[in-house]
Amino acid sequence: MLKMLIPTIMMFPMIWLAPTKWLWTVTTTHGFLIALVSLTWLSWTSETGWTTTGPYLATDPLSTPLLVLTCWLLPLMILASQNHIKPEPAARQRLYITLLTSLQTFLIMAFGATEIIMFYVMFEATLIPTLIIITRWGNQTERLNAGIYFLFYTLAGSLPLLVALLLLQKSTGTSSLLIIQYTPPLLVNSWSHKIWWAGCLIAFLVKMPLYGVHLWLPKAHVEAPVAGSMVLAAILLKLGGYGMMRMMMVLDPLSKELIYPFIILALWGIIMTGSICLRQTDLKSLIAYSSVSHMGLVAGGILIQTPWGFSGAIILMVAHGLVSSMLFCLANTAYERTHSRTMILARGLQVIFPLTAVWWFIANLANLALPPLPNLMGELLIITTLFNWSPWTIMLTGAGTLITAAYSLYLYVMSQRGPTPYHMLELPPFHTREHLLMALHLMPVILLMVKPELMWGWCF
Repeated sequence: MLKMLIPTIMMFPMIWLAPTKWLWTVTTTHGFLIALVSLTWLSWTSETGWTTTGPYLATDPLSTPLLVLTCWLLPLMILASQNHIKPEPAARQRLYITLLTSLQTFLIMAFGATEIIMFYVMFEATLIPTLIIITRWGNQTERLNAGIYFLFYTLAGSLPLLVALLLLQKSTGTSSLLIIQYTPPLLVNSWSHKIWWAGCLIAFLVKMPLYGVHLWLPKAHVEAPVAGSMVLAAILLKLGGYGMMRMMMVLDPLSKELIYPFIILALWGIIMTGSICLRQTDLKSLIAYSSVSHMGLVAGGILIQTPWGFSGAIILMVAHGLVSSMLFCLANTAYERTHSRTMILARGLQVIFPLTAVWWFIANLANLALPPLPNLMGELLIITTLFNWSPWTIMLTGAGTLITAAYSLYLYVMSQRGPTPYHMLELPPFHTREHLLMALHLMPVILLMVKPELMWGWCF
């Protein structure tokens, strides 16, 4: 674990001491080196599950894919931000990259924490850099409003979790994930225990987000700069799913009846947010709502608590992280050229940028879970699990899949096909940097088709 943390922490002095001319080059290179070294986590040698480097930080097959995804994303965020941050003064450029690096530091410590309280602290610490990125570097005047939504939704959900974790520590005598799985099940049936159960999960369901507490997400995505959107879609939403998986093992006897309202909301959310996507005019808003739809499926898979459900949830989280991040990058490249996120104003781009249209096409196919991409594998595992739990769920998940296909193709047709307006004919061409960025998002998705067991978790 320290072989990732120490190089990440060493980026801070490097960012502030590097010459301005070399700032973006050295930070991107350093980020890629950390990402490449993080791949060593995937060569699994332990037979017990946890590979411990100390009493507080460890990895296991559940956290490893998310840790590697975190390390992989930092250099991609720096690459994506280069164009619109470069004109700013040097100190602001350094501050921006420092915030992205601090996010990576907190996320590595959150995913690697073996103490639940430490996980909670790091879970909350990710709020600060994300909030500064949204409110300082956001595109529109609404960014302060989006930051307030983001802050208060997350904090309102997290305070009950803190109380619940302190109660857990008091009743079991430990908050270590290594020990807590061997403690006897907690008492059940009283109202206070049911409130405690809800307190443990609501913070993660807000972060995922579950339909009903999702209103902060489209606002935050639309107003955030490209790196903010990338890290929100790819990793911060996954913190919710990861936290739920960790807590589910502790909450077990109570979960049987109490999961019903949450599963209903998650499955209904797939239909509702998919339908909202079909009538969106804003490019980033559409991609943000599609994230809520996919996370509804993940929440359903986790709440069922079967090995297939957990495994499908991890696979879909990793695959969705890469694909939605790629879609936000593509939306940003279009926005930097046309200065508009309205899809109807930026149509017919395929004629001018044929290679970019290919990236859009592949990203949309991955988003609608085309076989044999990992997105389909995750969705199939979760849909099968839900069907096994209750055959009626196939109506909701099946309709959700059809709507996903419809809005993905709608997004592609609206932005790429059709006659090109005259005001679009003199747009600047795409850079090699942007094509490299798309390739680096897509490469892991395609490679994971070949070896999907890297992200199965400990379920198979």
